[in-house]
Amino acid sequence: MTSKNDYVLYSSVPPIPTSQNVVVVLPLYHPPPRRRRVRQFLVSATSILVFFLAFYLLYPSDPDIQVTRVRLNHVRVNSSPSLTLDLSFSLSVKVYNRDFFSLDYSSLVVSVGYRGRKLGYVSSEGGRVRARASSYVNATLDLNGFEVLYDVFYLLEDLAKGVIPFDTGTEVNGELGLFFFKIPLKGRLSCNVYVNPNNQTIVQQDCYPM
Repeated sequence: MTSKNDYVLYSSVPPIPTSQNVVVVLPLYHPPPRRRRVRQFLVSATSILVFFLAFYLLYPSDPDIQVTRVRLNHVRVNSSPSLTLDLSFSLSVKVYNRDFFSLDYSSLVVSVGYRGRKLGYVSSEGGRVRARASSYVNATLDLNGFEVLYDVFYLLEDLAKGVIPFDTGTEVNGELGLFFFKIPLKGRLSCNVYVNPNNQTIVQQDCYPM
C-alpha cells in the first residue's frame, strides 16, 4: 500500500501526427525460372536458325548446266581410202548460277566420244554469270576425217542398225567472288546422243549431271 508521499512519474504521450508520408520499398521482381528458361531457349533457337540460314545462302554451289538444244549438222562415215568419220554438232548450253555472288568462268569445254573413247572437243571463251542468273553459250564441234581403228566393228554394226550412239561432255570451270576470296567451282554434264546417219537426225538424247 503506497503512502501519500509516494508518487509515480509518467512521460507525456507524443501528439498524433495529422499527416505522414509512408514509403513502401518492394523487393525486386524475379520472373519464375521456367519463364526465364523458355525465353533463353527462344533466343538461342533464333540465333541458330539465323546462322544456318546465312550459311545456306552464302555457301558456294557448283553451277547448273543444261543443254537446251543439240543440232546435228552432219554425220558421215567414209570408207575410202580408210574408214573415217565426219561429225558436226551444234549445242546451246545454259549455265545457271545458284549463288548470291557473280560467277566468272574461264571456259566452257564440250567434248564428244564414241563408246567411251573421246573423239574431240571444242572450247569456248569465258564470261560472267550474275548472281541468281543464267547465261547461254553456243558451241559447235566439228570433227572431220577421224580415223576409226579400234571401234570399226562396233561402228559397222551401228551403221547396219541405223543408229550411232555418241556421248558428249560439257564442263564449266569458274571462280566465285565471295568477298575477298576466290572459290573454284566446276559444273559438268554428260549426254548420250543417238543419231540416224541415214536422215541426219537425232533420234534420242539423254543428259545427266556428272
